Amino acid sequence: MNDATGTPDPVFGWLDDTGCLVGADPALEDLHERAGGIPGGRLAVPQIAALAKLAERLGITVSRTIIAADGESDVELHIRAEPERDGIKLAVTGWVMRDPAEPASGDSAMREHDFLRADADWLWETDHTLRLTALSPDAEAMLGAVEPYIGQPLTGLFRFVEGEGGALPILNALAEHRRFERQEAILRPDGAQRVELTAVPLVDGNGRFAGFHGTAVAIEAKSEKPIPGPGEADVPDAFGRQINRALRAPLDRIVASAHSIEAQIDGPIRGDYAEYAGDIARAGRHLLGLIDDLVDLQAVERDDFAPQAENIDLADIARNAAGLLSVRASEKNIRIDRPADDETLPARADYKRVLQILVNLVGNAVRFAPEDSHVWIRCEQEGDLAAVIVADQGRGIAPEDQPRIFEKFERLSASEPGTGLGLYIARRLARAMGGDIDVDSAPGQGARFVLTLPAGT
Repeated sequence: MNDATGTPDPVFGWLDDTGCLVGADPALEDLHERAGGIPGGRLAVPQIAALAKLAERLGITVSRTIIAADGESDVELHIRAEPERDGIKLAVTGWVMRDPAEPASGDSAMREHDFLRADADWLWETDHTLRLTALSPDAEAMLGAVEPYIGQPLTGLFRFVEGEGGALPILNALAEHRRFERQEAILRPDGAQRVELTAVPLVDGNGRFAGFHGTAVAIEAKSEKPIPGPGEADVPDAFGRQINRALRAPLDRIVASAHSIEAQIDGPIRGDYAEYAGDIARAGRHLLGLIDDLVDLQAVERDDFAPQAENIDLADIARNAAGLLSVRASEKNIRIDRPADDETLPARADYKRVLQILVNLVGNAVRFAPEDSHVWIRCEQEGDLAAVIVADQGRGIAPEDQPRIFEKFERLSASEPGTGLGLYIARRLARAMGGDIDVDSAPGQGARFVLTLPAGT
């Protein structure tokens, strides 16, 4: 592929740990020298140098469209800066020459992907772990400063909203590494603004999934009613709703701010201060999880609690759950062996609640499995029941401890993370839908959890 100037696309360059351009394709080398740089010297294009410095500081791939001076003209470039062992690798695409008075046309990737909405309010991009690597300047109108979000998980900025039938377009797209559109989401900073997301997958030089490049379009709220938070639709009284709202928004801000301090986005700080910020972020995430669990607990213990019964595909939900946990699994080099793409298992249950159960079971498996191991998800028909089996290679659970793990606020060790409510809520949900959850395990032999639900047709 060539750009508007005839420059081969992409163009690569390499910076050492001092910011010197120690290697580059001719087009980038020429741009560096036209900007006043010398061969092998510090990169002389300030916009590219600043992006490389940000990638080095965060330790993640960062991408962004920039406009740099090139003689009497400007050149619009899309820069992807990727940290490597001895410096930063640069990949440059676009190379659109323009008159300095001409307004920028936006990210060059927009022109390459006609699928993306041309009327987007702003752009975003992630790496393969779904951490944000770029937000266009237009996002500042809704978010304020965008830098604190760079390097944060995509879910730290967006809370995804289910469509009809409990569908979440981003889940299937993540599982299959394909494009998606019209994924509704709520911006976490204020908990009120809704946006519609569309994205296409990014692919690296080896053909591997490298993240998403997408657009965000602001949409009006569908009603004047307050937007419910996770589990909030099931909170029966105003007190529970108010507690959920009052705590969630400030905790979201605390976690986002602590992450930006830990990543040293605004400049270097003492190492122990960065560690303190990391501790604050982890504590904030723990409290957010506790809020979710308490709201769900209040819901499942109501006498009139009745999940929806609908026709669902357990195999598809299992694949979605695996996709949601893929980033966490990759951090421990754990492979999640999920049902095949063409496998189906009909059942009658509530889509959202079944997904919640499987995310809990798969998340526990990833949490307790050792590094460089496997987690298996299998689907089976057992008479009039449909079953999903989640197995890991962790330390296992002693027979005498197996009943305890399903009790309220119960953890086998005080050092274990979590609230001790996850499995209690999961089993209550399964039984409310006419199913159950059982465990088969022994010390040193991993754990095997089985979710059963009424079979569908």
